[in-house]
Amino acid sequence: MPLDPSFIGRTYPPTSTYEVSRAKIAEFADAIGDPAPLYRDPEAAKAAGYPDVIAPPTFLTIINLASINAIVADPELGLDYSRMVHGDQRFTHHRPVRAGDELRLTTHIVDIFTRAGNDFLNVRADISTVADEPVSTTHAQLVVRGE
Repeated sequence: MPLDPSFIGRTYPPTSTYEVSRAKIAEFADAIGDPAPLYRDPEAAKAAGYPDVIAPPTFLTIINLASINAIVADPELGLDYSRMVHGDQRFTHHRPVRAGDELRLTTHIVDIFTRAGNDFLNVRADISTVADEPVSTTHAQLVVRGE
């Protein structure tokens, strides 16, 4: 069954926060093979003008998955996860993520359309600190393959 376009504009508010730690940043940098000292050494980060270590630009993938999961888990939408693939992902960073940040995300369904028998769902997540400082805006496209 095609996805219901009346869901365009639906917002999923934050349900929790994510506390960014030096250890998580270092683990992520290790996982992607990036040895940059800005991700591990507080003194190097301070010398570069940051209050603490910063995260690699793709670090937010960790919490961005929550935006996709919030939509996938919405029983009213009726998205069949077994038929879904991730079609696109992009980030607009407003400032670097840094150790000590407590982040939350609000997710929005931006568009739903059908093309060649497949449903396309465009999603935006606004990531901010608990003090409402914008950190990043993410955009994802989910494709639900037709039968």
